[in-house]
Amino acid sequence: METLAYIDTYFGDLKKVIDALPHQTIAAVYEKIDECQRAGKTLFVFGNGGSAATASHMVCDMGKNTRGTAKPRLKIIGLNDNMPTFSAYANDEGYDRVFAEQILSLGNPGDMVLAISGSGNSPNVLEGIKAAKEKGLFTIGWSGFDGGKLKDMVDLALVVPVHDMEQVEDVHMILDHLTTGLLRGRRYNA
Repeated sequence: METLAYIDTYFGDLKKVIDALPHQTIAAVYEKIDECQRAGKTLFVFGNGGSAATASHMVCDMGKNTRGTAKPRLKIIGLNDNMPTFSAYANDEGYDRVFAEQILSLGNPGDMVLAISGSGNSPNVLEGIKAAKEKGLFTIGWSGFDGGKLKDMVDLALVVPVHDMEQVEDVHMILDHLTTGLLRGRRYNA
């Protein structure tokens, strides 16, 4: 019975979080990524741990599923995906510089960054945002809890209003799939 109660509570709480999401902000995130795609610019995504997995999943979803539309394919790069580069920067520059150094090398005017940090306080994510600002890139931050430092550093913050890391990460994946659907033209895949 304890197991079923946990399942019921988890799903009930998750439904409340989804209902509390800021729809206007979600639409604004989609519109900025759509703008990036239409301009043929690059979207850089990154995060740590579960957020890195979400960023990698986004690269797959948004890169693959923007084919066949009237728009150019979305150029999307996951900065946590190239482990030789990631580990070289971690070793030589420090773990807090793994995203910043890549952005400084790869970022160009008109490109965008989408940084994911459940807490909003991951030092390497924050350093990545600083580097993006230095390069003049538009910045989007996805976080949870109270948004952490990330929410005040980015141009557009989407904070999942819950103090539970698993549910923050659940919703970030939902936001990936929702945004991918919008970029694809609201068509569903079978």
